[in-house]
Amino acid sequence: MSSSLAALNDWVADVARLTQPESIHWCDGSDEEYQALVRRMLDNGDLIELNQETHPGCYLHRSDPGDVARVEHLTFVCTPERDDAGPNNHWMAPADAHAKMDELFEGCMRGRTMYVIPYCMGPIDSPISRCGVEISDSPYVAANMRIMTRMGKPAQARIEREGRFVKGLHSVGELDPKRRFIMHFPEELTIKSFGSGYGGNALLGKKCHALRIASHQARSEGWLAEHMLIVGIENPAGETHYVAAAFPSACGKTNLAMLIPPEGYRRDGWKVWTVGDDISWMTPGEDGRLWAINPEAGYFGVAPGTSESTNPNALKMLNRDAIFTNVGVTADNQPWWEGLPGQPAKDWQGRDYDPANGPAAHPNSRFTVSAKQCPSYSDKAEAAQGVPISAIVFGGRRASLVPLVSEARDWTHGVLMGAAMGSETTAAATGAVGVLRRDSMAMKPFCGYNFADYFSHWLDFDRPGAKLPRIYKVNWFRKGDDGKFLWPGFGDNLRVLEWMLKRVTGQVDARETPVGNLPRAEDLNTADLEIDPAALDALLSVDEAGWRSELSSIGEYLEDFGPRMPGKLREEQRRIADALKA
Repeated sequence: MSSSLAALNDWVADVARLTQPESIHWCDGSDEEYQALVRRMLDNGDLIELNQETHPGCYLHRSDPGDVARVEHLTFVCTPERDDAGPNNHWMAPADAHAKMDELFEGCMRGRTMYVIPYCMGPIDSPISRCGVEISDSPYVAANMRIMTRMGKPAQARIEREGRFVKGLHSVGELDPKRRFIMHFPEELTIKSFGSGYGGNALLGKKCHALRIASHQARSEGWLAEHMLIVGIENPAGETHYVAAAFPSACGKTNLAMLIPPEGYRRDGWKVWTVGDDISWMTPGEDGRLWAINPEAGYFGVAPGTSESTNPNALKMLNRDAIFTNVGVTADNQPWWEGLPGQPAKDWQGRDYDPANGPAAHPNSRFTVSAKQCPSYSDKAEAAQGVPISAIVFGGRRASLVPLVSEARDWTHGVLMGAAMGSETTAAATGAVGVLRRDSMAMKPFCGYNFADYFSHWLDFDRPGAKLPRIYKVNWFRKGDDGKFLWPGFGDNLRVLEWMLKRVTGQVDARETPVGNLPRAEDLNTADLEIDPAALDALLSVDEAGWRSELSSIGEYLEDFGPRMPGKLREEQRRIADALKA
């Protein structure tokens, strides 16, 4: 037996002694195993069979009403020094966290099966990929991890070869919110999650491993683990450029990942290829460029708002072999959520639908589906070396001030763009509308270490020989005086991406401003687009007084991270502020 296999076996034995399961099942990732998991959950009521004529291989899971979302206030990063976790994370000393969790885990799997789930984040043969093993007492977790990761024997074989893996221990416990914690031990490459069955808290390969632990790994190993989609844009000449893009929630991230070109673009031969919708791991290649993989193999997407008008590609992949969580159902047992035609018969809790009880589908209801079912799926998602990134895009939801698109002057300016990004709250999210919440690189809930050190790590990529992507900031949500959006968004966002790629390839000039390089109106392709020239002017305008206030706010935000904040970023903020004053 290899030493790495012995280490894995020893850990599994230690967990079994602590949790005392009735049986242990090592997952092999086979179709037969998946079907057995489904049958088990159908028998015990964890899954409900949906209409197999309209949705073959599709099932519904209803979670506990008190367990429907990530619990950021119960999520901790456990480093020996508090400052290493940073003000962007909740912190607990590792010894205290282990003691608290082990007390919860003691005997928690009595009468249950313990699933040992070896998985690979990323293509199985990619040097950028990293492996993990999740131990869980949830068949729902085992089934979803098979869809979301490369799970089973090939992953276990790689773990045995490499001898290193992220250890994840999970139990649904009693689903008691008062006994619910998610602990991350970055320096130990360990995750412990107790008391939740919800995706982001229980599918430990996703946010816990692929972002919180991986961001720490990436910093020590010289790469980036980012909350970014990866999309390929193929022009009529057959050239494909890949773009990585970060957006906070409710900013159209999945729509951009699966974008459908406007009719005129399709006619001319433009194509869009989806590599990933949520997470990007990027590493410098021998050619100096950043090469990226999507570490996931599936989508764990938000169902409400996914419709024929907003994201037809996403809708097309959900008519077979998908697990739905907390959606409603129609009278003939098809999955239903707000945005779809027809009427629900039952809501997400299984009650007869009554609008007085709220929406039929929980606002955070989900679907889990293989990435390969997406009509715009790119086979480059399995490329071992990844794809070369031509541009990095940061976005947010801003009703005013922020232009439709701006290009960073250089890498340092681009890092500041990402650090400063944020969104204004909407009525749906909170009582206070228009409050700006900064969410640097869309990583605020997911960075596994101090944000100031994270910004330093980003800055470190600008070194001799590097051929870094251009960095852009976009805002699809600018509004006019009448409160209506100035830009149509959705597929028409390709017009903005086209301008970016023309900048990357040196085909078009830009207008230099203190806050970045902006398109000239005539350089944006507006063919077949009904847009008022005055609206376009507003989208590409720079309100210097407003930006002076914004730069001041950005400076205060950076100061919040204390003495570790890199001086280079503060200098960049001051440089732009001074340029605006001049």
